[in-house]
Amino acid sequence: LVSLSEPTSQPRTERVSRVSEPGLFRLRSEEEMAGEKKTIVGAAKKTVKKTKQPVRLYAKGLILGHKRSKSNTYHSITLLKIDGVRTREDAAWYAGKRVAYVYKAKKEVKNSKFRVMWGKIRRAHGNSGVVRAKFLKNIPPKAFGAPCRVMMYPSSI
Repeated sequence: LVSLSEPTSQPRTERVSRVSEPGLFRLRSEEEMAGEKKTIVGAAKKTVKKTKQPVRLYAKGLILGHKRSKSNTYHSITLLKIDGVRTREDAAWYAGKRVAYVYKAKKEVKNSKFRVMWGKIRRAHGNSGVVRAKFLKNIPPKAFGAPCRVMMYPSSI
């Protein structure tokens, strides 16, 4: 803020604008205005190329193990914990969704060492957001504690 008689070196936003106190104005020189116009024109011509980040189309999950009681284990039913799911109602939304357990094998098949075991979420298990899933082939115990992918399809919305 300056009076009309004092020069200043601070950058200003308008050519002349009135400030709340009488007799004080904000001033801009013609050189500042011309320089700003040049940068605006240059900015319009400059194209900014944004780097596209990959989008994750699945929810992260964790394979907990087989459904079991004290002495029995039910190998055909696998328990999964899905990130961000804490209630039985939230877990119900995932019923019917596809699950992929992606793992790396030693032998290369079809030019890839990665393999996938597919399953489907059947229902909730308990009240804390854990779900039961059934895979086409039973999940091996080596996979307990490993990450899995819960796909967002088939969708009911």
